[in-house]
Amino acid sequence: MVRTLISTARRLALKIASYGVMHLVVAILVAFAITRDWRLALAVGVVEPFFQTIAYSIHDRVWHRIERRKRLSTVEEAAEAFTARLQIMAPEEQTRAHGHHGHSHALPRSFKQIALKSVTYGVMHFVVAVSVAFALTGDWRVALTIGIVEPLVQTVFFTAHDRIWTRIEARKAKRAAEMASA
Repeated sequence: MVRTLISTARRLALKIASYGVMHLVVAILVAFAITRDWRLALAVGVVEPFFQTIAYSIHDRVWHRIERRKRLSTVEEAAEAFTARLQIMAPEEQTRAHGHHGHSHALPRSFKQIALKSVTYGVMHFVVAVSVAFALTGDWRVALTIGIVEPLVQTVFFTAHDRIWTRIEARKAKRAAEMASA
């Protein structure tokens, strides 16, 4: 149980950290392309991803809850939690029930879900990007330009980042299932 918690926390920290680094680089490059000012680009690139990483974590947790609610009713969720705590549920059943071990980060199952998750991420990103860019520049035109261009670029990178982590978690779950059955 403790190993699973530590492993889950480590994966979550790695996912958030990799997202933060990716976001930092893209934000600096986009801000520089728009402003042609390295100081402003670095300020936007450092401050904006900080707030976006917090917003991303909240976005991801909301999607996780949405996906869990679609898969399980309240009674099923309570029963699953109860049996897991009592260690009555076999590892194979836990894998079947969760599809993997640990926090899912709302792994969408269909193109529609992937598209909706990406769109909601884009809207959230736009609001944060415009707010931060305006706070740093005091110029609505620059803030709106950064707020439009930077989230569009980031949304593409976010989708790729999310898909990569989906594959990583699926591989780990498959390995764990193979180890359990061996």
